Amino acid sequence: MMLASLWLTALAILFLIALSGFFSGSETALTAASRARMHQKEKSGEPGASAVNQLLQSRERLIGSLLLGNNLVNILASALATTAFLSLFGEAGVVYATLTMTLVVLVFAEVLPKTWAISNPDGFALKVAPYVRVVTLLFGPLVIAVEWVVVRLLRLLGVDTKEGQFLSGQDELRGAVDLLHMEGSVVKDDRDRFGGLLDLEELDVSDVMVHRTNVMSINADDSSTSIVEQALKSPFTRIPLWKDEQDNFVGILHAKDLLRALALVKGEPEKLDIMAVASEVWFVPDTTSLKGQLNAFLKRKSHFSLVVDEYGEVMGLVTLEDILEEIVGEIADEHDIDVKGVKKEPDGSVLVDGSVPIRDLNRVLDWKLPDEEATTIAGLVIHEARQIPEPGQGFTFYNFRFRVLRKDRNRITSLRITPVK
Repeated sequence: MMLASLWLTALAILFLIALSGFFSGSETALTAASRARMHQKEKSGEPGASAVNQLLQSRERLIGSLLLGNNLVNILASALATTAFLSLFGEAGVVYATLTMTLVVLVFAEVLPKTWAISNPDGFALKVAPYVRVVTLLFGPLVIAVEWVVVRLLRLLGVDTKEGQFLSGQDELRGAVDLLHMEGSVVKDDRDRFGGLLDLEELDVSDVMVHRTNVMSINADDSSTSIVEQALKSPFTRIPLWKDEQDNFVGILHAKDLLRALALVKGEPEKLDIMAVASEVWFVPDTTSLKGQLNAFLKRKSHFSLVVDEYGEVMGLVTLEDILEEIVGEIADEHDIDVKGVKKEPDGSVLVDGSVPIRDLNRVLDWKLPDEEATTIAGLVIHEARQIPEPGQGFTFYNFRFRVLRKDRNRITSLRITPVK
């Protein structure tokens, strides 16, 4: 009779250990499962994905139910094992039961199922989700009561459970992409495109605009023949027109509009009224976000605008292509002048034009120079040096050595940058 009782107790303990492994593995799989992948699986109609998503919508209830079930079966299994060992070994059975159950629970109810679950969390979660839903329904009321008690106890200790630091969706996506890049699942170009897309909200048009010192423009008071010649020699499709002074922009000359007008006057440019051909200038504030400007371009079906500061002074121009390049990288066509301003040297240093944007340099060389205080690499050197350096001067910051090679008046035109090993 006693032998039969021991066998029944052993079978009950094995069953409880299996249940404990189920709870442990389910907790690991469901907390590690990707919500994005599960959402996509549910849309494609994969069985079990809907149950997983419903469980993940209430993580506290899910984890509380699994912990409650896990502790319940572990304690019950330990109690049965202690009773069995006491009948076999007397008072020493307590020690034997403690050592045996610790080893069994650790291996078969914790490490083994959790390792199995983490090796394929999505697949494991899909299989156990229907059964876990039953567990959450059974233990749900008790878990709610426990949560209520815990919240009150924490409040007595001065802990507000509603406070917390949560990542925004953009930060979460950025972190996931960076992690996948470190693991080798996402290549650098794709990581840069994801990052550029996420940065649109944080960047202003002043961060990507072409500065007015580099803007090609045409004097509207020039003869029609001269304006046509300048437009045809230009590599750009849209060219700003100015009158009286170079900051007084009065129109935008589009190459297609100019060609249509030339066709109407049978190729005689002296008969053209340039201002009648030019379109109206669109001015935008320099504080406009790239996302907002992209939406404005799409809404107005325009690709070109001039950027002004708070005083109404023209700072530069921004195009749809400038914004798209923040996402996909440099876009070049057969009419672009291929001057990147970045040249790698055999000794590991890099020759850089002062006007090269810091973001472009980081993208090309996979560096992490800060771009909060300056837009161009020359601006960063001036900001950190707190002076306008002379040719030959060198500075070291952010683990790079910056040496000024050339300067034009107060502008740094060429630098040599060497990573500090």
